[in-house]
Amino acid sequence: MTTPIALTIAGSDSGGGAGVQADLKSMSANGSFGTSVITAITAQNTTSVTAVHEVPADVVTAQIKAVLSDIQVGAIKLGMLFSTAIIDAVAQGLADFKGPIVVDPVMIAKSGDALLQNAAIEAMVAEILPLAALLTPNLPEAARLLREPQARTLAEITSQGLRLLGMGPSAVLMKGGHAEGDTCTDILIEAGGRVTTLSAPRIVTRNTHGTGCTYSAAIAANLSKGLDLHSSVVAAHSYLQGAIAAADQLQIGKGHGPVHHFYGQW
Repeated sequence: MTTPIALTIAGSDSGGGAGVQADLKSMSANGSFGTSVITAITAQNTTSVTAVHEVPADVVTAQIKAVLSDIQVGAIKLGMLFSTAIIDAVAQGLADFKGPIVVDPVMIAKSGDALLQNAAIEAMVAEILPLAALLTPNLPEAARLLREPQARTLAEITSQGLRLLGMGPSAVLMKGGHAEGDTCTDILIEAGGRVTTLSAPRIVTRNTHGTGCTYSAAIAANLSKGLDLHSSVVAAHSYLQGAIAAADQLQIGKGHGPVHHFYGQW
């Protein structure tokens, strides 16, 4: 029996609630061995991002080669890519990868700080979206990728998801966390025309730092175990709801704390 292995290519969050740190926790909690490529180092806590240091593109390339040349990675999650140079390096480094790639188009931190340069959005659309087995934007990210106002109704969210699907991904998961209402609804749109609505009661908590990272990493972990895309998303959605519901059990920082990745263990 082979060991499920997933790879996260993303930025480092020194506060441990998002980025590579959240990805590795989520992958582990969902039964996959996590490996990592760091694209940027952020000085970050639950209240703000105070510094971002971009990792040189050649070092990103070297990390990708080091992992993929030795370790049998079953699925990859892409998070914070930050710049056109990093996007170019990642796209080239993954050109021969045959497994599923989950793309979380990280653009803005929970604190409001930018995690993707404006100049890099076109490169993201041209080079990264076509690699995606699944694109997982929240509503502000979907709007920025499309250069449109943020969707507000389920019809508008679905319409934007379909347009994003036309930009290259095999499937799009429109995350509804930024919408209004007592129910949070995600919409999974697959290339074959299958549309799945995933709804859950909105949990009132300020501790939602890293939810997008956690969600996409859980999906990648499930894919690495051999689950199909639909099943991977459904299972990850359930896991994330549990992690958010348990978030207030943790007391981390003074701002937006993390979800509880290991609520099933401790």
